[in-house]
Amino acid sequence: MKILEKMVLILYSNIILILSVLLCILIFGWLDIDTVGNLVTKLITGETSSKIVLGVSVVFILLSIKCIFFDKTSKEQIKDRQGVLLQNENGKLMISKDTIENLVSAAASTYKDAQEITTSVELDKDNNVNVFANLVVTNNALIKDLSAKLQTEIKDKVKKATDLDVKQVNIKIKNAVDEKPSDNVNETIS
Repeated sequence: MKILEKMVLILYSNIILILSVLLCILIFGWLDIDTVGNLVTKLITGETSSKIVLGVSVVFILLSIKCIFFDKTSKEQIKDRQGVLLQNENGKLMISKDTIENLVSAAASTYKDAQEITTSVELDKDNNVNVFANLVVTNNALIKDLSAKLQTEIKDKVKKATDLDVKQVNIKIKNAVDEKPSDNVNETIS
């Protein structure tokens, strides 16, 4: 968040706090409403005070419009969320997060004990990849071995395809299920 937006947020928060406390005091009857009305009337109708109130109000209106209608997210931050932008002397290359997630899914699909996989990818400022994979495995899977092999396979596959370093491969085993039968296996019962 930029410094101006932080200041505006702090200022608005304090103004809302003061107004809320003032309204509570008025509702409970601890402060006379006529006293507050006279004070507001003097602020608005006084020659100098009305100019100050008008100036502060205009600044608040402009800051409100800026905070409401102008997105604080830069185009560069949006691109970072979408993927990794690589650049060399020949031009630029954008590798999307979807592409990396598809590479991870392809790596997992080579293991018969990995029945289903859902992935998400996070990228840091140095274009390092963090992979989060949720797996459904077969009942007879050796989870520790499968996970270690899969982590290595994912790192190698992403590095080979994209030349990006995979910092972490975090695997969560969601469930263990019976192995799906192969479509091309024909068994005859005698």
